[in-house]
Amino acid sequence: MVVIFVPKEPAPGETRVAAIPETVKGMLKLGQQVQIERGAGVPAGFQDSDFQAAGATLVDAAAIASADIVLAVNAPPPDRVKAMKAGAILICSLTPTSRLDTVVAARDAKVTSMALELMPRITRAQKMDILSSQATCSGYQAVLLAAVHLPKMFPLMMTAAGTLTPARVLILGVGVAGLQAISTAKKLGAVVEANDIRPACREQVESLGGKFVDTGTPPNAETKGGYATEVQAEFLKKQREILTNHIAQADVLITTAQVPGKKAPVLVTAEMRKAMKPGSVIVDMAAATGGNVEGTVAGQVTDLDGVTVIGDTNLASRKANDASRMFARNILAMFPEFMGKDGKLNINLEQEIQTAVIVTHDGKVRHEPTAAALAAKGA
Repeated sequence: MVVIFVPKEPAPGETRVAAIPETVKGMLKLGQQVQIERGAGVPAGFQDSDFQAAGATLVDAAAIASADIVLAVNAPPPDRVKAMKAGAILICSLTPTSRLDTVVAARDAKVTSMALELMPRITRAQKMDILSSQATCSGYQAVLLAAVHLPKMFPLMMTAAGTLTPARVLILGVGVAGLQAISTAKKLGAVVEANDIRPACREQVESLGGKFVDTGTPPNAETKGGYATEVQAEFLKKQREILTNHIAQADVLITTAQVPGKKAPVLVTAEMRKAMKPGSVIVDMAAATGGNVEGTVAGQVTDLDGVTVIGDTNLASRKANDASRMFARNILAMFPEFMGKDGKLNINLEQEIQTAVIVTHDGKVRHEPTAAALAAKGA
């Protein structure tokens, strides 16, 4: 019988959990034993008693040493990975190129690590896509944060004291997070504009009631998997020129542009930001990877020339209950990819999804960008 362990997330401010009572039941149906660290689900609203009722066993953190599979939201610290037994599987959002210490620990401990954020964008893997599920929560939360900090209300209001004009919201980057932000801002009554370098996004923006701001399309604007690509400085300059007028008119600016495995592109310079009205709000959803806005401070809310700039690095965690539900369901949907009908683990490096997500296996780093980063450091 395979033993699955779900730890309490150690990172400060992380309130999500990698399994919920519903998915515990799903894992038990596969013939597995599920162990939950005491208190792991409490910040997300799932009590220990809920997990026990679902059939899980409550354990302490030391149980990681005997687990066959460890499910986590974020990459555990190296010392916890070193405690895992050889041949065990770690499944989490690993961000391997920025967590090389954890990758080295997994390699040396002969732990098979799977990075959920590397899931390929194919139809079969849609239900396993944590980037999309967590971006849904983040896009929603970004608008709510902006509404709280903005010193005016979002909707048009006809009152006895006169008419209150609606807030103007500009969203840069129309992936899942951007689309959710458009939808949420429209529901709150704002006038919404949005921009993306991918031409297919126009129809998506307009279908949600937003106005598409066209800044042109660079060559190879997106990867085969549907992700935005890194663009050249010349195009960025042209894009900034067009966007400056729209930014100046916006009460709220939400930026979402990120390139997997690379520093976020700077879309908004300090000069562009200074064009915004005092009291305006920026939510930089790329703060964790460098920020789309010049001057953003990761993890902080700052006042820059009268504009409130929010650099929250874990927006999904602010909606921990639903974020955990989706994250846990993404993981459960992935189980058939590496587990046979007999309940036994089946690592197959030729299988499409496993090939994409496996970072370390059998003492080797198999993810080429991570291997190159380690080689550059001589690790």
